[in-house]
Amino acid sequence: MNIPANLKYTKDHEWISVDGNTATVGITDFAQRELGDIVFVDISSKGKNMAAEEIFGTVEAVKTVSDLFLPVKGTISEVNPALESNPELVNSDPYGEGWMIKMTIENSSDIDQLMNSEAYLALIG
Repeated sequence: MNIPANLKYTKDHEWISVDGNTATVGITDFAQRELGDIVFVDISSKGKNMAAEEIFGTVEAVKTVSDLFLPVKGTISEVNPALESNPELVNSDPYGEGWMIKMTIENSSDIDQLMNSEAYLALIG
């Protein structure tokens, strides 16, 4: 299972990559494996300022629909346009082409509250 050391993680299986006050968010390799074949990604929160752990969208797999939780407080600035026609990118490349949103982080110190790769690996066992 792929758990990149350069990312931070949430208990809800989202990952976040930070560059200045801009972050890219997606779901982890573990999460996409648990969900199975992803058939639809619904994110209608672009432009919204949201709190950490607030639901910013959903991901639909063949068997289930799962909520997506924002890792830190901020404003969603972009939704991955490729997921509209190719939601399976979340399965094939969860940390690359399968990213879900870009956001502006309100307080960069919030990142310190998230898990590193070792802590996330311990969570998922």
